Amino acid sequence: MAQPFHDLLAGYRLQEQELLAAVKRVLESGHYILGPEGAAFEAEFARYLGVEHVIGVANATEALQLALLALDVRPGDEVVIPALTAAPTAMAVLAVGAVPVLADIEPATFTMDPASLRACLSERTRVVVPVHLYGQCADMDGLSAVLREAAAAGLTRAAGPSGAPPDGPAATLPPAAASAGAAAPLPILEDAAQAHGARFRGRMAGSMGAVAAFSFYPTKNLGTYGDGGALSTRDAALAARLRRLRSYGQVDGYDFSEPGINARLDELHAALLRVRLAVLDRGNELRRRNAQRYRDSVRCARVALPVERATGHHVWHQFVVRCEERDALRAHLAAAGVETLIHYPRALHRMTALAGRARWPAVPAEAERAAAQILSLPIYPELPVEHQDAVIAALNAF
Repeated sequence: MAQPFHDLLAGYRLQEQELLAAVKRVLESGHYILGPEGAAFEAEFARYLGVEHVIGVANATEALQLALLALDVRPGDEVVIPALTAAPTAMAVLAVGAVPVLADIEPATFTMDPASLRACLSERTRVVVPVHLYGQCADMDGLSAVLREAAAAGLTRAAGPSGAPPDGPAATLPPAAASAGAAAPLPILEDAAQAHGARFRGRMAGSMGAVAAFSFYPTKNLGTYGDGGALSTRDAALAARLRRLRSYGQVDGYDFSEPGINARLDELHAALLRVRLAVLDRGNELRRRNAQRYRDSVRCARVALPVERATGHHVWHQFVVRCEERDALRAHLAAAGVETLIHYPRALHRMTALAGRARWPAVPAEAERAAAQILSLPIYPELPVEHQDAVIAALNAF
């Protein structure tokens, strides 16, 4: 392809000496798991996010799984997630034996619709997982308002795992409820896998919920050269539990407080991430510049450009356009030498793995419509101007 969707080597070359020095430092240290590099990265990323605790883990799917376990999600409980997201969001819910409940999305931002969340809540709901999709934060104020209303209604705490099947009966939130001294709202687990550096009303993605999960997959805004992930929280007790759970549940000596998994971020990736973190903001600003060039220059009436929430700071992990003739547009761009991807071509309620395992109060029509129309364009920080110009010219010729 003349215009590849991504060029990971471009980012590597810009920091080659620092990255190789980090690898050499780790290899020569003789300490490769849960050592000083991991501790240093956790502290540096915590400062960046403005939170007290970061826990490095092996990948974002296990980060979500660990967070659900630490929030006491058990088999038969329900976890609300958006119907348009990467499959791992749902897989983490299934991994702890819980039922994914699919909320619809806001068509303009592709993030969880607070009105749809309201319809998804039941007596079995334990956690809500908004996804900051494509680099844009979900409407955290709107979602939190719904959860405060639910707390006032008294439908936010289950006595324990119900074991009810996904299609079983579930009490839903009344249209209006309020009471003094209501229970605490349900916890929010932010899926910030695509939102390193994104903000909502000045607050960092990863700092607004009870806990947040990040991915460091190579293509992410903050990526390593392999798999990696992290959790962030302000809660010291929750952080301590997450640290135990990521290492089999181990406490002092050779005792284990509860069942855990092996989900540790190794020293090599922690050292590489320390180098990459130093240029995260610069990379995000380049993504924002590239996004603005698209928004200023694309003039094809058949292509709808993405929007940035007025209360947010979008970091453009993906630049996702909409087109009712998406497949024809993609073929047209491919013929012009432009590589594109689709994030994501199938909403969760259409996935085989979730058949009989998920619940949705109504067909998530906006998620389904988006999945049929969305197309991701090249947006990476090192995208050459002439390559982007070729993408724009091909779009305008459609």
